[in-house]
Amino acid sequence: MPVVTLGLVLPFLTTPGPQDPLADRLTALAVAPPASVASSDYLLQSEPFVARALRSADGDALILDNGLLRRTWLLAPNGACIGLDNLMTGESMLRSIRPEARVTIDGVALQVGGLQGQANHAFLLPEELSALESAPGALRLVDLEIGATEERFGWVRPRNYAPGAIWPPPGVRVRMDYAAQGDSADLRVSVHYELYDGIPVMSKWITVDNLGAAEVTLDAFTGEELALVELAESRRHADHPHPTSLHLETDFAFGSGDNSVTANRHVVHWRRDPSFTSQVEWSLDNPSLLLAEPTFGPAQRIAPGGSFEGFRAFELLHDRGGPERRGLALRRMYRTLAPWVTENPLTHHLLSHDPERVMAAIEEAAEVGFEALILSFGSGFNMENRDPEFLSLWRAVADHAEARGIELGCYSLFSSRGVGPEHMIVSPEGQRPTHGQCPAVTSEWGLDWLDTIRAFYRDTGFDQFENDGPYPGDVDVTPRPPLQVGAADSRWTQWRLTSELYRDLRGSGVYINAPEWYYLGGSNKCGMGYREVNWSLPRAQQVLHTRQNIYDGTWAKTPSMGWMHVPLAEYQGGGPAATIEPLHENLDHYERMLLSNLGMGVQGHYRGPRLFDTSATRDRVRTAVDWFKRHRDILESDVIHGRRADGRDLDWILHANPALATPGMLCVYNPLDHDVTRTLVVDVYYTGLADSVRIDNDDQEPRSLPIDRDHRARIEVTVPAGGMAWWTLEQGA
Repeated sequence: MPVVTLGLVLPFLTTPGPQDPLADRLTALAVAPPASVASSDYLLQSEPFVARALRSADGDALILDNGLLRRTWLLAPNGACIGLDNLMTGESMLRSIRPEARVTIDGVALQVGGLQGQANHAFLLPEELSALESAPGALRLVDLEIGATEERFGWVRPRNYAPGAIWPPPGVRVRMDYAAQGDSADLRVSVHYELYDGIPVMSKWITVDNLGAAEVTLDAFTGEELALVELAESRRHADHPHPTSLHLETDFAFGSGDNSVTANRHVVHWRRDPSFTSQVEWSLDNPSLLLAEPTFGPAQRIAPGGSFEGFRAFELLHDRGGPERRGLALRRMYRTLAPWVTENPLTHHLLSHDPERVMAAIEEAAEVGFEALILSFGSGFNMENRDPEFLSLWRAVADHAEARGIELGCYSLFSSRGVGPEHMIVSPEGQRPTHGQCPAVTSEWGLDWLDTIRAFYRDTGFDQFENDGPYPGDVDVTPRPPLQVGAADSRWTQWRLTSELYRDLRGSGVYINAPEWYYLGGSNKCGMGYREVNWSLPRAQQVLHTRQNIYDGTWAKTPSMGWMHVPLAEYQGGGPAATIEPLHENLDHYERMLLSNLGMGVQGHYRGPRLFDTSATRDRVRTAVDWFKRHRDILESDVIHGRRADGRDLDWILHANPALATPGMLCVYNPLDHDVTRTLVVDVYYTGLADSVRIDNDDQEPRSLPIDRDHRARIEVTVPAGGMAWWTLEQGA
C-alpha cells in the first residue's frame, strides 16, 4: 500500500529482519521542514493541508504533519512521543513524555514505549532528549509500518450525502509495534495512528496480539496518555474540564446524546498529574493529564494467536477561535471521519402496520417528495417476527417501495425494555441501569435479538432502522458464558456486540436512527436535543421549541446529525391543541413546522397516519419539500448562529459552505403576528465571500451589498407575520 509524501510515492514497507535497524524505515521519507504557522484557514480551504509522514533532519525521529498539527516520535532508545504542535497557533502542547500506551496482562502492568529521566515536567527541551532512557520492563519498539489510511468498516452509499464526502478519509497511517523481551516475548502491542488531510485531527488505537501458546487476559489498558500544558480555563472544573485547545472523543461512547462529557465519560478523563510539581495551581490540581482508558475492564481474553483491538481515540486541535469556530471544527471532524452522518432522508413515521395502508403511504410519500417511510413506534409492526410468510410479505412491500424511490424502515426497542428476568442486566450493588431496566446484550435473549435484526434486513431488504435505546453502557454482574465472565468484561463486550451490529448495517447500506452518540461507530442520527413532553404542548410553543432545539443542537451537530419531531397525531397527550390532525384544519402550523425544520437543514419525525389529507395540504407539503430539495446542499451545510428563537423578535441562522457555488443562505423566522422589517448584521466570513455579496430570493430583485473588513454584511429583511423568509448569498460584482 503506497503513501504519498511531498509528491514521492513510497513503496509498501515490508517487515524487516531482526538485523535491520529501525532507522532504515525512515530513509525513504522526506526530511521535515521547520514547523511554521498555517498561512490559510482550513475551514475555508482545506486542500493545502495534506498529511505526510516525514523524518527529522537527524534521522532519529518520525513526524506526522499536515500543516495544521504535527506529532513527533523519537524511535530510540524507545518509541516515544516528544512533540504535539498546534500549527494553527504555533504552540507546543506537550510538556512531558509518557508511555505510548499501558496494558495490564494477567495482573501485570506494562508500559508500552516511552522514556524516563525528564527533569521538569512543565516543559520538554530538545537538548535533554539524549539523556532520557527507556523505563525498565517497558515494551520496546521493534517494527514500524507507514501507509495510507484504511476503512474502519464499510460504508455503502445508497442515498444522498454531502458533496465531496470521501471514505476512508485520505491521510497517512503509522503502525508502531512494541514487544517485550525475554520470557514475555510472546506479546506484541501495536500502536496505530492516522493523520487526515485537511483537518487538525488524528486518531489513535492499540491492538494486542497473543503470540504465545496460552490464553491471556487484558485486564485494563490506556490507549492514550498526554501530559499537556497547563489548562488555565479548566482549573475551576477539575471534574469535567472543557479545555478550548483540544477535544478528544472515542467510538467507545454511549449512554447520552451529548459528546462533550456524558457519552465519553467512561473513557475520557482529565486528571491531575502528580509528577507536575512546578505547576502554577497551588494545590497541584490542574487537570493537565489527558487519559483515554476504560473505567471498567475490559477484562478481555485473548486466545493463542488471537488479537484484541481497542477503541479509537479521535483528537481535534483547536485554534484560538470562539465557540462558533470550535463548533465548526467539530462538525468538520464528523463530516470527515463519519461521512454517513451527512445522509439526511425526508422520512414519514407511519402509525400503521397494515400492508395496504403502508402501500398507500408509500404512494403518498412519493407524491410529496418524501424519501423514506418508517413503521414507527406505536404502529404495531413487529420486526422481531421471524415467520417466513411475514418476512416474504414485507419483502414484497419493500421491493415496491424501492421501485417508487422510497426507503422502508421500522422500529425496535432495546434498552428500557423488559424481558425475562434471567436476561436482564443486574447492576453492581448501589447502582441501577441507565434507563431503569435493560436487557443484557450478552444474554440468550440479547444475542437472539442481534441475530433477528441482522436476519430481518437480510430477508426483507428494508433500508432504515429506528433503534430506540441501544446499549447505554450498563455494567452487568451476571456471568453469561462464553462471552461474558462477569462484571469486569460486561461493559466492553456489550458495547462491542452493539457496535458490530451497527457496523454491519452500515456496510449493507441501512440508515440508523439511534438516540445515543454512536456516530463514530456507524449510526447516522440521534436527537437534535428535544424533550419528549414538549411535543404535547400547544402548537405555537412547539414551533419555538423546534427552532430553539435546532439552534442549540447545531453547535456540536451538523443539521443532518439530529432529528426533530413533528406530532401529526397526538403524542403523549396534549389533545387537539398539541396535534396537527386534521391536517387541513391546521395547515398554517403544519407549514411552519415544515419550514422551521427544513429551513434549518433538519429532518423531523413526521409521525402520524398520513402526510396529507386534502389536495391543499398535499400541495403545501410538496411546495416546502421542493424548495428544500432545490437548496438542499446549502441547507444541509454548516449553521452559523444568528439569533436564537424567543418569540419576541426575528430569529435567524446562516448556512455557510465555501465549497458550493451558492456558499450562503440566510433563513429568518418571524414569530410575531405582524410583518417585521429589520437590518441584520450577518457575519459572512465562513461563506468565503469577500468585498461584496449578492443577495437573492424568489420574490425580490437581486441586490449587491458591501462586506466590511470584519466580514459583516448589513442585510435588510422583511418577514411576514408568523412566516419565514430566505435569501441566497453569492459573490457580488
